[in-house]
Amino acid sequence: MSRMLQTLRKHQTTLAKTGSYYCIHITVAACVAYAVTGNLWASLTLSLLEPTVQAVAFFFHEKAWERSLRKRAGRQAAAVGMA
Repeated sequence: MSRMLQTLRKHQTTLAKTGSYYCIHITVAACVAYAVTGNLWASLTLSLLEPTVQAVAFFFHEKAWERSLRKRAGRQAAAVGMA
């Protein structure tokens, strides 16, 4: 199996959450942009840029939280082992 497929399978849940977050964010951004501009094409264009960047940031944010939780659990396990 290719490395890319392994990575996709490993992060399947986070990628699914990122995808759903992306769809919601685009919808909200399009509505806000339309309310501000009154222009459908401008609102669609604006709504695709910012949420796309946010979706990528969310994926890495989620990975950072997972890493932080693993480290915390490791420290707690080490502290229990020392007691």
